[in-house]
Amino acid sequence: MANLPRMSLPRAERRRIHLGLLLATLICMPAFVVELWRALGGNTLSWAYVFEWPALQGYAFYMWRKLLRGDHELTPSTNVLDEKTQGELNEWNAYLAKVHGRESLDATHPPVEGRE
Repeated sequence: MANLPRMSLPRAERRRIHLGLLLATLICMPAFVVELWRALGGNTLSWAYVFEWPALQGYAFYMWRKLLRGDHELTPSTNVLDEKTQGELNEWNAYLAKVHGRESLDATHPPVEGRE
């Protein structure tokens, strides 16, 4: 934790991130104890959960660190459609506009865009 850079997140957002980790811990730790108790009592299915709950807690810790570091910044997506696919997409959007009785899709109903 000493190598975390100085946080530039607002205090309220940092609190929400910390609260998320706290809630994950309050859910995962007791669930682990309950499932371990059940597994030792003879419920063989509970052995899967004995390993699942600590894994979920580890993921929560990973996300906590990632969010505090600011690694969650989104980068703008680029359109990776070729010309043929873009043309088909434009035709589809025109069809949808016709079905819904509009001249074209407007800002309140943006067209479907390609996915990466």
